[in-house]
Amino acid sequence: MSSIFTEISKDSKSRARCGVMHLPHGDVQTPVFMPVGTNASVKAMTKDWLDEIGFEIILANTYHLYLRPGPDLLQEAGGLHGFSGWKKNFLTDSGGFQVFSLAPFRKITDEGVHFQSHIDGSRHMLTPENVVHFQSQFNSDIQMQLDVCTGYGTDYNGAKRALKITSDWAIRAKKAWQKEQNETSYLGKLFPIVQGNFYKDLRAQSAEFVANLDCPGIAIGGLSVGEPHEVYSEFLDYTAGLLPQDKPRYVMGIGTPDYILDAVYNGIDMFDCVLPTRNARNGSYFTRTGNLSIKKECYTHDYLPVDPECNCKVCKEYSRAYLRHLFKNNEILSSMLASYHNLYFLHNMMHEIRAAISNGTFCEYRENFLKRWNSKEGL
Repeated sequence: MSSIFTEISKDSKSRARCGVMHLPHGDVQTPVFMPVGTNASVKAMTKDWLDEIGFEIILANTYHLYLRPGPDLLQEAGGLHGFSGWKKNFLTDSGGFQVFSLAPFRKITDEGVHFQSHIDGSRHMLTPENVVHFQSQFNSDIQMQLDVCTGYGTDYNGAKRALKITSDWAIRAKKAWQKEQNETSYLGKLFPIVQGNFYKDLRAQSAEFVANLDCPGIAIGGLSVGEPHEVYSEFLDYTAGLLPQDKPRYVMGIGTPDYILDAVYNGIDMFDCVLPTRNARNGSYFTRTGNLSIKKECYTHDYLPVDPECNCKVCKEYSRAYLRHLFKNNEILSSMLASYHNLYFLHNMMHEIRAAISNGTFCEYRENFLKRWNSKEGL
């Protein structure tokens, strides 16, 4: 299978690397943070703003899009790109995490997942095969296999059982994906998922199995599911070290600078999270010296930009006092400007990370960034 990934440069003191993913709707520079657009829309952001910042790929959610508006309508509209107007790449997750988080409403069997819609209570089933088909109807540039995600604290037997199902589903997903590729014009890439909870023997077993599937890329699942940060770091380091070098590696569900820097240090190429835009809607802004909560009284008469070192249009044009005023009055513009800023901040951080890797200074960059990030100076 031809590779979709080209490694450009590598850090000598860590696993950090720069590369390019070659996808149907354009190349993507890595490491890359992908904004989450659950319903084919990144909350409080226009597609033009995303393009203006410079994003090359965003994420959408299969579970939600399957329920509403439905894969047939999306296919009729020209897939996610035709429906939303976003002409660059889409990665779609499988719906597995939503099934994990909606535990009271689902039942997992070897065949698939039976669940009740959170919208109207109607009953549905996801299988590895129909999830591949739905994502093909979406025309996803990267699609994920259906998997079973287990939370922190799951016992060994439970984790082993979930891994067995995930592995069986990966085989079925690959077969269904190859059929879509052979019988239709679909060009999207399938990524299987490494699971195994927080048991190293299961992680090793899963990593070897997934590598042998020889799909275009590999995702690491089951991290950032409630575990302490040190456990996340340990298992990220362990799992990443087991993966092949010639494929892009994706860790799902991380979106704060400290977690991102850990991931890049361990050679991860892709990550996504709802946190930057969710925090934005709650008045939390990323700055070089940590999170700034705009709701605080101390910003009432503060006419400085949110982050004096940031060049985004929010920091150039609006003061902390005005942004606090918008937030306190529940103005829609508050969510829009905060979301723009937080996504700009992360995208700019990724640009700096790639430059540092290329220059051989990533470890110094990481140390200095985290020192300032944790200082809370001026907040």
